[in-house]
Amino acid sequence: MAINTARLDRFISDYRQINRKKVRLILAQKRVYVDGILATDIAQLVDQFSHVIMDDEVLQANRAYYIMLNKPIGVVCATKDKKHKTVIDLLARQFAQEVLDSLHIVGRLDLNTSGLVLLTNDSRWSERLTSPEHKVSKCYQVTLENALTSDYIEAFAKGMYFPYENITTKPAILHIVSLFEAQVSLTEGRYHQIKRMFGRFRNPVIALHRYSIGSLHLDKSLKDGESRLLNVSEVTSINS
Repeated sequence: MAINTARLDRFISDYRQINRKKVRLILAQKRVYVDGILATDIAQLVDQFSHVIMDDEVLQANRAYYIMLNKPIGVVCATKDKKHKTVIDLLARQFAQEVLDSLHIVGRLDLNTSGLVLLTNDSRWSERLTSPEHKVSKCYQVTLENALTSDYIEAFAKGMYFPYENITTKPAILHIVSLFEAQVSLTEGRYHQIKRMFGRFRNPVIALHRYSIGSLHLDKSLKDGESRLLNVSEVTSINS
């Protein structure tokens, strides 16, 4: 039974189909453990990843997954696609189908963009990464067809007006690495935003690679298509 957040008495009542008065008695009899700790408070909150045991029966034991993937060009950020290989397909050898079915993608990349993609089954964690109010930066390495000038830096910092959507992009940081390479940091993700911003200068993007989201940097040991689980410090860094 997967839930977001609920009181313990309601969770047990719904799971076992018993009234809450009986649940209170069960808790008073010290028959329930949450995450390995004896639970006696009816108002204790449990979420979809709380490990709940009653009378030695596991009522819920969902595991949270946080995955870092190095997406290659030509792979689509989708759970299913009839034409292209998906990021889920890349994980098929490493994770059971039950896990794959529970995952969602945090911060999609288009077909021709490579780099860091995060996948999880924890919606509250992904919300912190994608919600505009948290202003999490996404950083990209960009290779361009034409030479860069300092004019780009000011234009990106001011934001650009897109008449089709009637919006002005939020200020972005552009650092010129070399004559044809730049690093761009955004706190939003408009449709093909980086390509369109460079398009204002009639400068086509030749290659686009995301190397970080917030404090999470793509593991340099991961080859194209490879993935790994995030460690505890990486997961909790998003909430700090």
